[in-house]
Amino acid sequence: MSETKKIHEILAKYWGYDSFRDKQEDIIQAVLSGKDTLALLPTGGGKSICFQVPALAKDGLCLVVSPLIALMQDQVSNLKKRNIKALSITSGMTKREIDIALDNAAYGNYKFLYVSPERLETELFKARLAKMNVNLVAIDEAHCISQWGYDFRPSYLNIVQLREQLPNVPFLALTATATIQVVEDIQEKLAFKKKHVIQKSFERSNLAYVVLHEENQFEKMMRIIDGVKGSGIIYVNSRRRTKEVAQVLLNHTIAADYYHAGLSHEERKQKQHNWVNNQCRIIVATNAFGMGIDKPDVRFVIHIDVPNSLEAYFQEAGRAGRDERKAYAVLLASPTLAEDLKARVKQSFPALEKIKATYLALSNYLQIPIDGGENQNYELDLADFSKRYQFDLFETYHCLHFLEKENYIVLSENFAMPSRLHILLNNEDLYKFQVQHKNYDVFIKTLLRTYGGLFDDFVKINEQQIADNTKMPVAKVKEYLLRLQELEILNYEPKSHLPKVTYTKPRLDQKSLRISKSTYHDRKKIAEEKVAAVIDYVETKTRCRSQVLLAYFGETTASNCGVCDTCLDRKKHDLSPADFKAIETSLMHLIPDEGILLIKLVAKIKGFKKDSIVKVIDYLADHEKLYISSGKISKPKS
Repeated sequence: MSETKKIHEILAKYWGYDSFRDKQEDIIQAVLSGKDTLALLPTGGGKSICFQVPALAKDGLCLVVSPLIALMQDQVSNLKKRNIKALSITSGMTKREIDIALDNAAYGNYKFLYVSPERLETELFKARLAKMNVNLVAIDEAHCISQWGYDFRPSYLNIVQLREQLPNVPFLALTATATIQVVEDIQEKLAFKKKHVIQKSFERSNLAYVVLHEENQFEKMMRIIDGVKGSGIIYVNSRRRTKEVAQVLLNHTIAADYYHAGLSHEERKQKQHNWVNNQCRIIVATNAFGMGIDKPDVRFVIHIDVPNSLEAYFQEAGRAGRDERKAYAVLLASPTLAEDLKARVKQSFPALEKIKATYLALSNYLQIPIDGGENQNYELDLADFSKRYQFDLFETYHCLHFLEKENYIVLSENFAMPSRLHILLNNEDLYKFQVQHKNYDVFIKTLLRTYGGLFDDFVKINEQQIADNTKMPVAKVKEYLLRLQELEILNYEPKSHLPKVTYTKPRLDQKSLRISKSTYHDRKKIAEEKVAAVIDYVETKTRCRSQVLLAYFGETTASNCGVCDTCLDRKKHDLSPADFKAIETSLMHLIPDEGILLIKLVAKIKGFKKDSIVKVIDYLADHEKLYISSGKISKPKS
């Protein structure tokens, strides 16, 4: 069978599609021919299929490097739903869980292993990698490898070391956003044998970018929601704000919910499910929401709070209109936006001495000895930690993130780990135990009936479900599980909602902790430049919004989009102000309460060209002063 036929059969079998999207097949064929490739596809362009299909077409395992636990979990879950064997290793797992997962990757006929870049550096992983039949290395969110990218992570620089163990395995780097400088940097840092980039234009002709300078953001938000039908996302920059804005919508009888990284895994999963399946119209979220979620019919994305970079804004805004129908990306700019963004950058770079003091305090708080703690997970109550050392909570948060970027620790704050269970005995030995311990027999049988795969790996469990099935109180269920763990029958990991900290290196003493001043200042300068680009985008009143974004990513020949707010304003000014006002006045006078067909309305206005009248109608519709539906024009109801 030809490779082309094979990949089309895989696409049809597992995804139900009869053809690839633009550039997907080119990328897949490049991977199958063994070429190192950088794939640049805008948000919603179907990046995951570009490595999943070729990995399924070849013998062996695809190693996927990803920085986000939530994204790993979503992709593994989606692959399992398609009966594709996949697993992930995350910082919230115990040593025993990691050991089992690596064994499965090496010997269990799995097709995908998702890991963080930090995991690649551990001796345990390197030893097991030698036993794996890896057919492809996929690097997701590849912009993280570049200090010029908007989310630089030093651990990404070590991915290239995989070349030593996998010299003949192709690398596929994927990202939705990269400037020309970042494109070059990715290929250099990953030691591409030959430069090779496949890029789909970042242009989104169906997406109208709009910036509205508003003091009353909530009032304008409500008008947009009333005027644009369908589902949407509203982005804010704090967990507290997600709840507040969602409550405003609920008070106006709009089906809405909130989403942020501090919710439990089950809560996030349920909220996401409700929104994807249109049981909830609008989700109000921090930037923790949206990665890897394939919902094509999002009609609008509203930013009440703007991100710190155009890369982040472009990704988030691009979650609207993936079905290629008309959609809106609206940024509600407050009067203090520029000052707020500059202050945010300043807060993100605490003083170097404060960062070092936070590291020392954290190590003492977690009781980690000098040279200890490497690859160990520790629960962290951030509020208690800050209070005990009399640190400012917000400043401490930024200090910890800076330590993460310096690759001393990894934070898993967006990860609430459910309870997990793994039976240590084989089937025969467990049966003998049940015969000898009748008081546990029914309980163990219930576990085996309720959950599959307990002998092979850690399985997520729900103590309440077990309690319902056994007619026991939840407290008794937990007591039984802990007792069976003491007897070495099983491993039981109770759920935790606290953030986890993983030390990627042994704990250092204060003198050995190194944070380069030049690196610190370089990063701060890059952050300031990115914020300046956001402010420029927001404050321009004459340039096409789409052109500004595309030029930032190196596409300098794009035409005016014709649908953003600045283009529409330009259309308006193709007429003299007097003519525009005369047409607008006539329109408002001639449109009856019940509405009128466009063709009849245009015929009623005398003295102006048809094109001029239609331009004014389009402008008024885009500014929500008129509504157009099925060729009929109507005025907003007062």
